Amino acid sequence: MRNKALVAVVLAALAWSAVSPVDRLTWLLEVAWVLVLLPVVIVLRRRFPLTPLLAVLLAVHALVLIYGGHHTYAATPLGEWVRATFDLSRNPYDRLGHLVQGVVPAIAVRELLLRRSPLRRGLLLVALVTASCLAFSAFFELLEWWSALALGQGADAYLATQGDVWDTQWDMALCLCGALLAQLLLARRHDRDLADLTRGQNVGTLPGPRTVTAAWSDR
Repeated sequence: MRNKALVAVVLAALAWSAVSPVDRLTWLLEVAWVLVLLPVVIVLRRRFPLTPLLAVLLAVHALVLIYGGHHTYAATPLGEWVRATFDLSRNPYDRLGHLVQGVVPAIAVRELLLRRSPLRRGLLLVALVTASCLAFSAFFELLEWWSALALGQGADAYLATQGDVWDTQWDMALCLCGALLAQLLLARRHDRDLADLTRGQNVGTLPGPRTVTAAWSDR
């Protein structure tokens, strides 16, 4: 029931954001992640049900992307309010977006590794989760670069650098901070959700090498 409500909220936000966005191309580039990943999550909901924590975080991330896509990250009303309130030099909404880009993938990768690999909790898990988030952040920056090359000035609203020559470095640093904070502050809650999800039943398993080998041996 909770997950259905989250999907409904995300779909409603998508519908709202599609009506007269500030820049249609920017909107499409930002919400593309939601348009691709939401159907995947829905299709796999029985074979790989998400923990409540991850489901909520994915919904929050989707809303951040949708809101930024509708207004463009450099001109979101929320970011403008924060800039005016704290006398900042720029709209900080894109900074929030990249912090969330570290938090949510960190929990997603952590969940995947704990459920689908022999890894257990410890420094190696933290290192792999953090490295995965940084790799994703670097890939995202490459996508922005390719967009700039392909679209020229048409990509300005999507890049949202706001004149900061260190924008790429800030983006990756905030992603790193988000990944570390997620593992520091949310790991215990995530572990409880994982225990509740798997207690007494073998759920969330996708076919892996050992599963396929065992099935073939029984034939």
